[in-house]
Amino acid sequence: MSNNDTELIFPARVISELEVERGKAWKELITRVLSKDPADNEHLAFILMMAKLNGCNTCSSDSFRAMRGCTQCSLQNVRRFKDDDKKLVKLFDKALIEINKSFD
Repeated sequence: MSNNDTELIFPARVISELEVERGKAWKELITRVLSKDPADNEHLAFILMMAKLNGCNTCSSDSFRAMRGCTQCSLQNVRRFKDDDKKLVKLFDKALIEINKSFD
């Protein structure tokens, strides 16, 4: 089954869809990331963080996640994240460190 919303890795076009799913710290992070250029390390770090959170590396074209699409998968994973928004921001910070190291 093919879905036009399914890509190989978390698509940046979904970032704005996630803004209202959590609290203030999450919304501030989304606003910050959306203000960056797509090639900026913070933008890339957000994509990396979401790819890890969503398990994009284990998604396949015939999986239930792929059939639902990246937007629905991401919304569900952000909603179901058990810790608070500060923990999500920490995951972003770790991804940013990883991205910055890869460009050193």
